[in-house]
Amino acid sequence: MNEQSRVEVIRPFGPLIAKVKIPEKILNELNNYVDKIIIDEKKSKDQDFGKHLAGNVTQEFLLDQEFIKNSGWLQFLANCTGTWINSSMNLKITEFNMIKSWIVRQFANEYNPVHWHSGHISGAGFLKVPENLGKTFQDQKKNNNNGKLELIHGNRAFLSTAKYTIEPKVGDFYFFPHYLMHHVYPFSGNNEERRSISFNALIDKKIFDVFGS
Repeated sequence: MNEQSRVEVIRPFGPLIAKVKIPEKILNELNNYVDKIIIDEKKSKDQDFGKHLAGNVTQEFLLDQEFIKNSGWLQFLANCTGTWINSSMNLKITEFNMIKSWIVRQFANEYNPVHWHSGHISGAGFLKVPENLGKTFQDQKKNNNNGKLELIHGNRAFLSTAKYTIEPKVGDFYFFPHYLMHHVYPFSGNNEERRSISFNALIDKKIFDVFGS
């Protein structure tokens, strides 16, 4: 049979994620906020959250609630989550309750081990990315995962991959369900900052709880 059939790739399994761009105005406000926290020893100490997080990194601290609201960060996350859930499930959320949002400051040779979050909805995005994340130690043709975010679910099998590797780019932000395991590889090269932002939030329980318990 020589007739060529049309092939449609369907992806019905595994958690659905969403990718968006952080608006430039909010991106700048976030970075300016972080820069001010870094030079303020009291705020850095008061908002430190590192002991509660998995990362083996230089610094992790919470964003204060007033800034989250006034900067537009809260509304941006709520709007994007609503669009994502509606397009994925054809359902409209009526609740978006932020639990917390935090900054991760990572430098050369630091890493974030495999972990997951609390709440219902989580996400991670990039505020600053080093120009050079370093090379692989052996064959330069090898995949270079330095500084990349990797999402993990299930097991590798025929026609099924267990991971999704993301190259960090300033302004990119990814939404995913809280239980989705993920980690960040270390990087080398110049000791520039890899700055990321994450959050946890609750949505309508009747939408999140697919088992109806």
